[in-house]
Amino acid sequence: MSAMLETPELPAVFDGVKLAAVAAVLYVIVRCLNLKSPTAPPELFYQDSALSRFLLKSCPLLTKEYIPPLIWGKSGHIQTALYGKMGRVRSPHPYGLRKYLTMPDGATATFDLFEPQSEHCIGEDVTMVICPGIANHSEKQYIRTFVDYAQKNGYRCAVLNHLGALPNIELTSPRMFTYGCTWEFGAMVNYIKKTYPQTQLVVVGFSLGGNIVCKYLGESQANQERVLCCVSVCQGYSALRAQETFMQWDQCRRFYNFLMADNMKKIILSHR
Repeated sequence: MSAMLETPELPAVFDGVKLAAVAAVLYVIVRCLNLKSPTAPPELFYQDSALSRFLLKSCPLLTKEYIPPLIWGKSGHIQTALYGKMGRVRSPHPYGLRKYLTMPDGATATFDLFEPQSEHCIGEDVTMVICPGIANHSEKQYIRTFVDYAQKNGYRCAVLNHLGALPNIELTSPRMFTYGCTWEFGAMVNYIKKTYPQTQLVVVGFSLGGNIVCKYLGESQANQERVLCCVSVCQGYSALRAQETFMQWDQCRRFYNFLMADNMKKIILSHR
């Protein structure tokens, strides 16, 4: 009798478990996709000057509210995975010439040179000297996309290949790229200045490259000659604080630390 009375309660228990499971899955999805994050315009920090006002007037996108793609657009993890591994639907393949420079210690620095595909809007000769992110080079998809867009707008591009990052270029000295070494970037810039004496420079650095280009410009006033401006994209300002951040589990930071460390190990071991 008691067993017969308990039987009708079992479906309700299972329904409760299913409901809890669905709720847990939805919570994880909302959390991972960052769907609760509100949209807002970027927060700008700048000194009021004629140049700042000109930039704000010329780039209205800087003051507009950022509206990301639906569902997955608010998740930095998904954007990083999709673009880093898959790239765009039609990722461009700009054609460039690879240049080789022998450094004083015997190292062989390389960079790729891309000529403009149209005339610059002001009719002047402008070259972008580009320093990619950690362990990156001119063959990475985000670099190819950036170069293709710059070429079509009349810019010549010179892209540094970090020492040891290209799989088909062997090291000719017992060292590879480091976090603060500006030697290879400086050699590339000097080559551009000598080869194109009339060109003006726009210095661009991504992530680790942002640290290198800012350090390069600050090392000597002569390094700033013929430089119109410097753009540092997603630069890490403090290696020590970044190290502490990447050891945290929040927002999967430690997972990214593992991925970057594993990538560096592969590059080091490939040259052993």
